[in-house]
Amino acid sequence: MPMPPNEDNSQILEAVDTPATVFPFGTGDPVRSTRAIPSEVPVNLVYGGIPFAVMMASPSDLDDFALGFSLTEGIIQAPDDIRGVRIEPEEKGLKVSIDLTPDRLHDHLARRRVLSGRTGCGLCGIDDFDALPHARLLSGPAPSVSLTAIRAALGALDSEQALNERTHAVHGAAWADMDGILLCVREDVGRHNALDKLIGALCRAGTKPDSGFVIVTSRCSFELVEKVAAFGARTLIAISAPTSLALERARHLDITLVAIARHDSVTVFHGLEHIHIQDALV
Repeated sequence: MPMPPNEDNSQILEAVDTPATVFPFGTGDPVRSTRAIPSEVPVNLVYGGIPFAVMMASPSDLDDFALGFSLTEGIIQAPDDIRGVRIEPEEKGLKVSIDLTPDRLHDHLARRRVLSGRTGCGLCGIDDFDALPHARLLSGPAPSVSLTAIRAALGALDSEQALNERTHAVHGAAWADMDGILLCVREDVGRHNALDKLIGALCRAGTKPDSGFVIVTSRCSFELVEKVAAFGARTLIAISAPTSLALERARHLDITLVAIARHDSVTVFHGLEHIHIQDALV
């Protein structure tokens, strides 16, 4: 898919340094220091010149975000439905203009809704329950994943989250191959945004959805399950627990769901038959 180069938006930093004072409990004097905090910027997603969503996001990897968001929100069915992406600074934030193919733009305008304001919220602005996202069922069995690979990916994740290392305030989404090697990591102040950025990057790279698994550093809500399914992946690892609806959707879509993923243990909520445990935790 041809993707024209974006206008430079490097003047908006991923993080900013700000003065801060640390007050210890008990004994000890206050310590003045400088602390990095993540940037949070209104990002206006515009299709065919018509605003669709304003999302609060980190101002990085926005071309990936545009593609991933468009796919997981059902605006496009394939990366080739996008003809180009332009990122332009505006007075109050960033505008991401997404050019769709004529047929896809027509379909989008017929079902247009508006999201506004919240950080990575996947449900703002829907009209009724029928508008809730529902990914299509995927054919065939989910691929098998070893606990060894899951453990290796989790162990490598912290060191690959550069922005979180600086700020301790952003979510991450990562893609690992079946050996547990991290191939792509994206970060954002919004957990949905981080996953959309990851999915966009994977689509741009031509990554096969059955060649690895997704890790998210957040609780596992149903929107994350739906987004993973929209990409076509079948295995989701979450640092925190799933919600009841997330588990219901994972069961329906037959997505292997592993959560409460820590360095010393993981909990399999669905798809136990797809988890290989031999020589895993020695």
